Amino acid sequence: MTLSSDAVVHELLDDRAVRDRLVERWGAEVTTDGTVDRGRVGAIVFDSPEELAWLESVLHPLVGERVAAWRGAIGSDVPLAVVEVPLLFETAMEDAFDSTVAVVADDETRASRAGLRGTDLLEARSERQLPQAEKAARADQVITNDGSLEDLDRRVAEVMELLSGPSRARR
Repeated sequence: MTLSSDAVVHELLDDRAVRDRLVERWGAEVTTDGTVDRGRVGAIVFDSPEELAWLESVLHPLVGERVAAWRGAIGSDVPLAVVEVPLLFETAMEDAFDSTVAVVADDETRASRAGLRGTDLLEARSERQLPQAEKAARADQVITNDGSLEDLDRRVAEVMELLSGPSRARR
């Protein structure tokens, strides 16, 4: 079982109450056809630390609630549940999980992949993240993702096996 905190944020941005708070703060120009325009919001928040802090103060508690509800609904028969949190260490959420895994890649690889995805504002987004080496140092497990998809699949399988093994303590 997996949950993406980014997907949760996207769902929250579709929520009427969240959308209304953003429109109240930044005006109707942050919406297109009644839907939050994430590109416009990104342009605002990645240009202003104050606006980013405000947005995070709105979204992070809601994300935390959704993650907690998801975790609470997982049955004891599930050997491994994964929550993907890009800003895990930056938001001090690591203690909420049994184990942490950092997936890291060198900056050139990350920039190339972001460009292929059409991700704008990579530099502004990266500036608010911890360096890859620090994330790796803080994590319980590290997966280096500089190689092929097959290499990544193999390493993910190894870490999943390790984390779902019978000796793994549960909180």
